[in-house]
Amino acid sequence: MSSTSEKSSTSPSLLSAQTLVIAGIVWAVMALLFFLLFSVPFSVEEVLPLWYSIGTYIFECGAYFGAALVCFRNWQSPHMVSGRNVWLGIGLGMLFYFIGGVLFGIWELYFDLDPDVSPADAFYLGSYVVLIGGMVIAVTSKRLNLEIWQWGLLAGIAAFGIAVAIWVAAPDSWRAQLGMGTAATQEVVTGSAPATAAKGKAPALDNSSNLQAKGAAATEAESAAEEEAAETKAPAWVMALDKQLSPYKNAINLFYIVGDVFLLIIATALLLAFWGGRFSQSWRMIAAATFSLYIADMYFKWRDTQAEGSYQSGSLLEVFFVFSAILFGIGAILEHDISTRSRQSRRSRRAA
Repeated sequence: MSSTSEKSSTSPSLLSAQTLVIAGIVWAVMALLFFLLFSVPFSVEEVLPLWYSIGTYIFECGAYFGAALVCFRNWQSPHMVSGRNVWLGIGLGMLFYFIGGVLFGIWELYFDLDPDVSPADAFYLGSYVVLIGGMVIAVTSKRLNLEIWQWGLLAGIAAFGIAVAIWVAAPDSWRAQLGMGTAATQEVVTGSAPATAAKGKAPALDNSSNLQAKGAAATEAESAAEEEAAETKAPAWVMALDKQLSPYKNAINLFYIVGDVFLLIIATALLLAFWGGRFSQSWRMIAAATFSLYIADMYFKWRDTQAEGSYQSGSLLEVFFVFSAILFGIGAILEHDISTRSRQSRRSRRAA
């Protein structure tokens, strides 16, 4: 009898809330140390090594897969106060992020491509849809009786998120007018070229020399294209798919930015709605996870649009993707623990 009781007491402890939370914190600390130690190259021209890129994908995808598992555990439990559909949406969002990360890693590391749009974006877009759906269900299930200062805080965070998103997604013409872009310098360079040519008034060259120069430039461009095609490991169907999806880059980036702002607003509303309640700890983690996702995604979009080709995958602030998944998972673990313990306490009272 004692051996069976020991087995029953030790086996659940491996999946206890404390053990899972500690495992998530350890994973986050290891990821932070990994990014801090190896994310900065020694020089601007140096490319981050392959083993580092693989490590970043392992930390990120592992965190999202673990978060999906604990969210699906909440979905299967009928005792969740927030409702099963809430955790189904969040769990699907974590799973879609995991699949998207795996696909993007294959495109980047195996095929050696830097696509504007890839099949991974289909899962990333789906993750936003189900995440927003699950969090909207959580908000609508609880009546928002916010005070005036809380509504003001919500409006201020929404305005801040929209302002940052507009700054990140601003076209080059807007940045040029505000003095933040390079379009003005390009106009100066292109505008000064005809003036210098007219000032010198050099004698006209033969058409034959012009044709030879154009032919040499064309052959150099063709050889460069052939070398680039030879260097990539991607098959023809991947290159064709890349060309077909590339025109949708602006629309997809706009959807990401709007989705990030919407998630930020919902997370703030959830944080204010559940503040001070019995289940406030889990939803504080969910709000912090959404803020981390917003920081990482805005940084990624900013570097992608304004880094002028110097961006490398695996930068330091991308560790917030790992933090986001860990915080989503910890939020799910805390709510499962509180829900099950409250039900057990009710049973003990009835038995007494």
